[in-house]
Amino acid sequence: MSAVILLGPPGAGKGTQAVRIGERLSIPVISTGEIFRSNMAEGTEIGKQAKSYMDRGEFVPDSVTNAMVKARLSAPDATQGFLLDGYPRNVEQARVLADFCEELGTHIGVVLEIQVDEDEVVARMLKRAEEQHRADDSEPVMRHRLEVYREQTEPVASFYADLDLLETVDGSGSIDEVSERIFTVLDARLGR
Repeated sequence: MSAVILLGPPGAGKGTQAVRIGERLSIPVISTGEIFRSNMAEGTEIGKQAKSYMDRGEFVPDSVTNAMVKARLSAPDATQGFLLDGYPRNVEQARVLADFCEELGTHIGVVLEIQVDEDEVVARMLKRAEEQHRADDSEPVMRHRLEVYREQTEPVASFYADLDLLETVDGSGSIDEVSERIFTVLDARLGR
């Protein structure tokens, strides 16, 4: 079984591409947002812990996030592989994920990083904010989110590049064009 990890800044189209990749490979798309929401809705112990941090406006500690991810990756639908979106966010989480995969008898087949020019990402995010009537998403806020993403994720990308798992994909152009680039990489890396 193979895992696929999807990296990319906010507004790069990860959510859209994740669905397409999941369908193409017949694997579940697992996002940390989905894991947090389901654990909180189900009232699990780790869900309660995460909620207490989030209610205070704090980051959920890695120990809680890692426990949620491990539980989700152990679910029956993930036995033939999975796509992770939003995890790992730092190198320590990447190391923990490697241990999880070893325990589960799987391996990371490829880490895809969707790269998009910052101005294009900001334009996409502004359009989405306008469509969703989110007045709090101003350009300075968006640029700050991109800066935080870069600070957190560049070390993760380097970690996977050192393991020869990282593939960068140009995220500019139409949704279909980006999907085709991704599928070409997946076919080459996963032998599909």
